[in-house]
Amino acid sequence: MNIKTIKNYAIGFSMTFALLTAKGQNAGSSNYSLKQAIDYAFKNSPNYLNAELEIQNSKYRKREVLGVGLPQINSSVDLKDYIDIPTSLLPGQFFGAPAGTFIPVKFGTKYNATAGFSASQLIFSSDYIVGVKAAKELINLSTINVNRSKTELVSSVSKAYYNVVVNKERIKLLDANIVKLKKIFDDTKAFNQEGFVEQIDLERLEVQYNNLVVEKEKTDRLIGLSENLLKFQMGCKIAEPIVLTDSLTFENNDVASLLSGKMDISKRADYQLLQSQQRLYQLDLKRQRLGYLPTMAAYGSYQFNAQRQKFDFTDGSQSWFKISLIGGTVNLNIFDGLQRHNRIQQAKIAVQKGENNLKNIELAAEIEASISEVTYTNAYASLQTQKRNMTLAQHVFDVSQKKYEQGVGSNLEITNAQTALKEAQTNYYNAVYDMIVSKIDFQKATGTLVK
Repeated sequence: MNIKTIKNYAIGFSMTFALLTAKGQNAGSSNYSLKQAIDYAFKNSPNYLNAELEIQNSKYRKREVLGVGLPQINSSVDLKDYIDIPTSLLPGQFFGAPAGTFIPVKFGTKYNATAGFSASQLIFSSDYIVGVKAAKELINLSTINVNRSKTELVSSVSKAYYNVVVNKERIKLLDANIVKLKKIFDDTKAFNQEGFVEQIDLERLEVQYNNLVVEKEKTDRLIGLSENLLKFQMGCKIAEPIVLTDSLTFENNDVASLLSGKMDISKRADYQLLQSQQRLYQLDLKRQRLGYLPTMAAYGSYQFNAQRQKFDFTDGSQSWFKISLIGGTVNLNIFDGLQRHNRIQQAKIAVQKGENNLKNIELAAEIEASISEVTYTNAYASLQTQKRNMTLAQHVFDVSQKKYEQGVGSNLEITNAQTALKEAQTNYYNAVYDMIVSKIDFQKATGTLVK
């Protein structure tokens, strides 16, 4: 083997290794635990990303409000071409005309130009002071809204994730049942052909077998639908494949520890939002009350003015006339027809309504937490019962199958046992999903879903 051949082999091996590595990485990138699915959703869910963008937007809004208190500097250039020069009326007696008469006289030039800049500075404004505080509270409000969006996203992704997991576990049991029933059906068919089993017994098993196959096909389609729902919640493209790696695990200690904790309403995002809204109401009331104070501002202007008969403002031999001034303004509302008084009363009512809303959500949160705790406890108890029933149904089916194979059991007995097993398995996985959903709802109600 020459050097060139060795080199070609080395290049080919390197490319093959690179392709295999890339495929492995791509395959790995589609594997998601529940935590990974939630993390992916945080980075790709449009609704959640919009909530985060609102924080940035509120920060820019705060800077906009702060900008009102900074110096405001403007410049301007104004050019006028008087097609008809303005006319003024002068008393006629100035020119020897009778008293009471006026003589029209045109003053000015055809072209006029003014260029300069002006500056102003707000010195005191109650609206500005309160507005800055309100802008800060808006940032806090946006942050709380992100936390609420995070809670909703974790809830929706978790429910969609376990919906897929539960259906896949159900598929595994259906496959196992189909294999078992197919063997029994094949054996019964052989016995029927030899005249040891009646045709009705064979048909009864065929009905059971067909029902299982149809149920498996329906569950397969449901898995595809539930996976698409999960992708939607994650912000993932429907065409992108995903593989879920978490399994169904339930710990008694987990249930006990969750139920032992007390609800802290201050951790609930909806309560925090109302608190923030209430602070905004109070700031608005303060703004209305301080509105009776004067507003003070200083300003200045520096300009140059030129007048020409011809449009030759760039001619340096002709003069530009300077105009400059400084001044200050104090605005004080003396009487506004009681408008501000009525706005203050409206702001007071908004504050009172906000306090009532806070009390209402406190009461609602307590009852919601109580209901979700009972629902979660009942769901877990039901899960344990259905798990026991499924175990018993499986045992009855296994015994019925052995008796049938040994010729001491009836075809009807094994058919009934299989029907009971399928029902018990369906009830079990329904209980599994109900328990997962009730746990998530309980954590939402107690403010512990997102830490």
